[in-house]
Amino acid sequence: MNRIAGKPRDDSLIEVQCGGEDNNGCQLESFAEEVPGNGHNGSESSSSCVDLAVSLHSSRSSVSVCVECERECSQHHNESIHQLSSVSGIWRKRALFLKYRSRVDKQQQSKDSVFFRDGVRRIDFVLSYYMDEKDKDADKKQERRKVYEAKLQECGLELETEDKSESEDGRTCYVKIHAPWEVLATYAEILKIKVPFKVNDIPDHRDMPLSWLCTPFRLPTHVMHPEPDFFTSPFDKSKVDFFLIDNKDTFFPPSTRNRIVYYILSRCAYQNTASQQNDKKGIKRLLNNGTYTAAFPLHDCRYWTQSRDPNCENERYSLYRYWAQFFRFYKEQPLDRIRNYYGEKIGIYFAWLGFYTEMLFYAALVGLFCFIYAVTTYDQSVWSKEICSENIGGQIVMCPLCDKKCGYWKLNSTCNSTWQSHLFDNVGTVFFAVFMAIWVTLFLELWKRRQARLEYEWDLVDFEEEQQQLQLRPEYEIKCQKRRLNRITQEMEPYLPLTSQCVRGCLSGVTVLFWIALIIASIIGVIAYRLAVYAAFASAMRDSPTNKIQLVGSVITPQLATSVTASCINFVIIMILNFFYERVAIWITDLEIPKTHLEYENRLTVKMFLFQFVNYYSSCFYVAFFKGKFVGYPGDYAYMFNNKWSGLRNEECDPGGCLIELTTQLVIVMTGKQAWGNIQEALVPWMKNWWVSRSARNHPESLYSRWEQDHDLQNFSQLGLFYEYLEMVIQFGFITLFVASFPLAPLLALLNNILEVRVDAWKLTTQFRRPIAAKAHSIGAWEEILHMIAVFSVVTNAFIVAFTSDMIPRLVYLYAYHPGNEPTMQGYINNSLSIFNISQIPMDNQPEAGENPGWFNSSDITTCRYRDYRYPPGHEKEYSHTMQFWHIIAAKLAFIIIMEHVAFLVKFFVAWLIPDVPSDVKARVRRERYLIQEYLQKYELEKLKVQLSVNNGACTCDAPHPTACTPVDPRL
Repeated sequence: MNRIAGKPRDDSLIEVQCGGEDNNGCQLESFAEEVPGNGHNGSESSSSCVDLAVSLHSSRSSVSVCVECERECSQHHNESIHQLSSVSGIWRKRALFLKYRSRVDKQQQSKDSVFFRDGVRRIDFVLSYYMDEKDKDADKKQERRKVYEAKLQECGLELETEDKSESEDGRTCYVKIHAPWEVLATYAEILKIKVPFKVNDIPDHRDMPLSWLCTPFRLPTHVMHPEPDFFTSPFDKSKVDFFLIDNKDTFFPPSTRNRIVYYILSRCAYQNTASQQNDKKGIKRLLNNGTYTAAFPLHDCRYWTQSRDPNCENERYSLYRYWAQFFRFYKEQPLDRIRNYYGEKIGIYFAWLGFYTEMLFYAALVGLFCFIYAVTTYDQSVWSKEICSENIGGQIVMCPLCDKKCGYWKLNSTCNSTWQSHLFDNVGTVFFAVFMAIWVTLFLELWKRRQARLEYEWDLVDFEEEQQQLQLRPEYEIKCQKRRLNRITQEMEPYLPLTSQCVRGCLSGVTVLFWIALIIASIIGVIAYRLAVYAAFASAMRDSPTNKIQLVGSVITPQLATSVTASCINFVIIMILNFFYERVAIWITDLEIPKTHLEYENRLTVKMFLFQFVNYYSSCFYVAFFKGKFVGYPGDYAYMFNNKWSGLRNEECDPGGCLIELTTQLVIVMTGKQAWGNIQEALVPWMKNWWVSRSARNHPESLYSRWEQDHDLQNFSQLGLFYEYLEMVIQFGFITLFVASFPLAPLLALLNNILEVRVDAWKLTTQFRRPIAAKAHSIGAWEEILHMIAVFSVVTNAFIVAFTSDMIPRLVYLYAYHPGNEPTMQGYINNSLSIFNISQIPMDNQPEAGENPGWFNSSDITTCRYRDYRYPPGHEKEYSHTMQFWHIIAAKLAFIIIMEHVAFLVKFFVAWLIPDVPSDVKARVRRERYLIQEYLQKYELEKLKVQLSVNNGACTCDAPHPTACTPVDPRL
């Protein structure tokens, strides 16, 4: 049965069926026969005709029917129209749609197809738009579409339109675009796309020893390497027979085809030449002004099942089966398939994410060993036992931690926090900090090698220069009105004057500084909250009411409650500021008018990361390097803004040290960000797609067309990968900058990334439209940012060990101030606490009546202790720093210098030892360049021989037989 359908006048959908053996003729049916409420009995009228011809095209096409059939059916057609007119509103449209769809599944070709109606021409791109009669700009949009589509056809593209009556919602029209061979060949040459000319003849000798151990993690060979390896060369339209072309229809893969089509769409005007303005061009502007609602390439099939079309590659199904399912988390990624389907830019991202996750395994393993070491050595912690001892810690009375609302307290009340602090503040901390300095260097250097291999395998070796020269942003070409001569190409090109660049750059810089200042102001607000609320928690917990809470009640202290609530508030502020700044960063980057796509992404990357760096890490920097460092002492406390009347006394560290608070801050912000990110990435797109496609998802594939299915998915924006990189780089900062405070951070990151790889794969394969393929030879500016974080992490971890942990004061006491002849940590707690006379505490700092615990008797207790190294009352240097304090400061500075130099020396040595490009990749690149020259030379020689043989012969042609030629002997 052959079927062609169209939509003629009066919204009457007509189906013409040309019968086979049982029906030697044609049957014409009205789609409006069984409209609800019209009282029609559903009978059908049919007539026979001979040699029926039906021709259907898009909105600009017409339906042609043989005269005999049209005459016999006209009466029934008019009756159907009359019946439709009695039904109004949505029922009428719905009836037309349902009746039409009931006929569609009779056709042989499924609508779940990536080909035109002829089943031959592939759909390379789809544009969609709404036909809304209530839109006041409907006529303008229609005129733009008419001009734009006409100009696309002038560029050689072929279009086919699906009318709104054939869509699921009854109001969306689709324009399907096909790029024929001539267009593909022309633009492949312009874009210098590399194509194969010879099978790679260099054997692969990358077999690793004990490779059989990795067998459970491997994917089948046909999945990992779906195509053989080729030597490639930039395409040249004049040398078609030089390349390995078996079939012109499949020579360029779909990712290359949609990249070429989008290149054309981005530069095609939508105004007539007479009224054309320079900025009236490009699909982006048409999407922004609502002329089109979406522009996207098609997925090749449904992700959960293979297509019925035998010509379909089913790459999406293969990716979902072998890559995008969570139970495949332990398998390697099919990077070649990802690259072939989504393009090199997305392929590079998943290659980097997978490599980063693999390297995290080793960091997580060492961090876990360090944590286990801390748990097993707790009994060896003499200072912790002294704090928890009733005879030592129970006899030490500490000074109040805040004014008026805080009373005196005993040191052994912090026994739990001391034990928690020991888990992260021990000798293993120093070892792990040094190890992470080496690990981060190995990660970056080994990634360079992996990236170099991918550059060669994916034909990206010389791509950077092409990116700069060829792929100017359409916005740059549109907004830059002035032209100047390019000294290299000797062609006129657009440019942005230096004065305009300076003004735009200054405005951009001021905006970024303003938002950074806003972050700092919010951090100051959180600090003020911590100072103000601590007194409230201390007063409320004076009689330990939290002990009544099961399991965790005994470990809740005013310090912990303040730290946790402040961290949660800070996390909420971080997410709110991120939400607004993302839009501001895009706006100011657009304002700068970057020249190329690469330059645009690099500028946006710097702005976003600078903001995110301050936003996410500022609270951790405060706890690590400022809290507890500028407190003063009981007789002379320091206050916020250096103003005593503010009542906000600077925070002191927990008696167990500030390191445990830094750990708390790090865990809350890091895990909270990762959890929120996964919700945003997976749950939100799924819910949106569920809502949009709720009325169509039950349709069989013969009714629910491929373009409609993809249209109902979420759009993957050009900045989609940017946010993925940003999320991972921020995580990288957490596990490197502050890893000395939390050795389990790499383990949390590893668990998150195992999920992240599959979540990103799942959402890209199932929840988003197919992204437009793009090339990228590296991870771009993110690589430099990672190097910057790696260097900075050495400094931060050295300062954390020196100034935030108590490691250096313990070592100084152990080797210089211990009692007796043998090094011992006994007496360390008493040595690290200074004494203050209670009678000398000012009244403004004294606890209010009723704030002191019941055991406190002012007549018996005359002194209190505080964390510092100062002379006791009555000494000639009363309350000034002791010599031990300066020895500790000197030891801390010496440790920082030694650790930094050792770490940097190891980093530079490892970087020098590991070459950026593997030797076999260098050999392959040289081999390919040699073969290109050799084969091109042979090709040109063969071509010259053919040309000479033609020139040496003559041809005589008889008029009646213009194709009959007889060579003439040149000697005659």
